[in-house]
Amino acid sequence: MMEVKIFEDKVAMGKAAAAAGAAFIREAIAQRGEATIVVATAPSQNNMYDALVKEDVKWSKVRIFHLDEYIGLKDDHPASFRFNLHKTFLDRLPEKPMEFHPVPGDAADVDAAIAELCKCIGQYKLDVAFIGIGENGHIAFNDPPADFNSPNAYNQVTLDEVCRHQQYGEGWFPTMDAVPRIAISMSVPQIFSARAIINTVPDDRKADAVKAAVEGPVTPMCPASILQTHPNCTLFLDKPAASKLTK
Repeated sequence: MMEVKIFEDKVAMGKAAAAAGAAFIREAIAQRGEATIVVATAPSQNNMYDALVKEDVKWSKVRIFHLDEYIGLKDDHPASFRFNLHKTFLDRLPEKPMEFHPVPGDAADVDAAIAELCKCIGQYKLDVAFIGIGENGHIAFNDPPADFNSPNAYNQVTLDEVCRHQQYGEGWFPTMDAVPRIAISMSVPQIFSARAIINTVPDDRKADAVKAAVEGPVTPMCPASILQTHPNCTLFLDKPAASKLTK
């Protein structure tokens, strides 16, 4: 069942989300000597990362996977999710993580890169997934209608126009035409497999998607709605993102 927590502002939201996620990481390390997590790249995650890098976590015992990446963008492109994840999170950690497995969107052989990622992540159980919700209700780049039954951990996907408009509106690209149309994304079942999901969603532009995800039916037309059925998912919202909730 999805638990919803609402905060006055983004900073408080981010601190609470980071504290909750860090607790799950510490628990996994205490139980097995290591933890495996997946992380997202988006402005919605920045306040959470600001707090997470300050949490008491033995990052040298943490294996990190990445949610998604545009196909065709090199890792030094300003809009590359790998580039921004290093800037907002990885390069700010007090010590290097045990492993980091990026999504290589600029691989010469995309199919082979996806197969290798699937093989790699298949060796581990995800302890924590740090994710957000898109304006179209997507999780990762699983745009509606999402595949809730994909057998693969990662897939090549086509981005819908709402998703592409969001990327343009957030300032990642100078024009709509510059926004890529294809990407590599972690699948819905792979995200759902995490023992705990920390879902951080600020801003009023996400309010409709949040309402559909929390109060609407579970449907591939709102991919995040599947999180209603996860046994340990917490949705952290600021007041603008929660503004259309009625329950």
